[in-house]
Amino acid sequence: MAENFVDFRTIKENVSMQAALDHYRIELRKVNQNSLRGKCPLPTHSSEKSQESFGVHTGKNIWACQSSSCAAARQGKKGGNVLDFVATMENCSVRDAAVKLREWFGTANQNARDETSQHVIGEKKKLVAEKKEGSDDRKINAALSFALKDVDAAHPYLRQRGIKEETARHFGVGFFSGRGSMSGRVVIPIHNDRGELIAYAGRSIDASEPKYKLPAGFHKSIELFHLHRALATGREHVIIVEGFFDCMKVHQAGFPNVVALMGSTLSEEQHKLLTPFLAATLFLDGDEAGREATKTIAARMAHSHFVKIISLPDGKQPDQLSSEEIKIIFGSR
Repeated sequence: MAENFVDFRTIKENVSMQAALDHYRIELRKVNQNSLRGKCPLPTHSSEKSQESFGVHTGKNIWACQSSSCAAARQGKKGGNVLDFVATMENCSVRDAAVKLREWFGTANQNARDETSQHVIGEKKKLVAEKKEGSDDRKINAALSFALKDVDAAHPYLRQRGIKEETARHFGVGFFSGRGSMSGRVVIPIHNDRGELIAYAGRSIDASEPKYKLPAGFHKSIELFHLHRALATGREHVIIVEGFFDCMKVHQAGFPNVVALMGSTLSEEQHKLLTPFLAATLFLDGDEAGREATKTIAARMAHSHFVKIISLPDGKQPDQLSSEEIKIIFGSR
């Protein structure tokens, strides 16, 4: 039994994308301290025009290919982690890829990511342990041990908000009629930067309060909604919005490199989470609170990112715009 068990998490944390690239003798151009770019090596890539569509973020240990032909061959998936990379290269299952990586590299320290990454992993484990012991000195959102079932992605409320069923399914959003605190609400899964499910937000659809319900003890100030998918795009630019539906509408318009603050402030922890990106566009609400937040966040990020500001008319929010309007704003139409 022990030989059949494969610890995916340990392999992902201890085998770097750089090690996998070296195994296949793939050389990429270094863009900056954390980014590599070059010709896509995947067997699913068929485009002759895309010369530098493949990118790797060594800090986050993720990769992505921006070629539409390559993504189409993988059911729309643009990237992933080291397991996904080897599975695609070898045309095998993720489990078989994990077994291969274990055979190639083991999980010893010499095959780990760099010392800094190991330190971060250790700190996260320490924080989880502290949380379990009841320590309130440091904030952490532990991964959930369950996922809600029978979520209706085709609910009329979502159509009223301009969310297509395809988009709702991508985000895992839908009406939940089961038991529990989220019953009778549209539930929105929230993941951390590593893609772990850490909470559900519940949106009221009948004017009942609160409008949004979050689990007791959830710290939204240390997370960014949709960050794990924005990182997986491999892009160096991120679009920042305020709310869940803003994020869904911008993504639906063709901009997957979008994250939501889940509010109108940027905390120190959230700022650090944006480190992998070189540039950011602030696309906040067109009200007084949104404009004040834009000024504050822009001033804060100016020392770490190239910042662009998009101002909306009075009372307008990104989630009220159509895909065509959003595309025009971002200059793709």
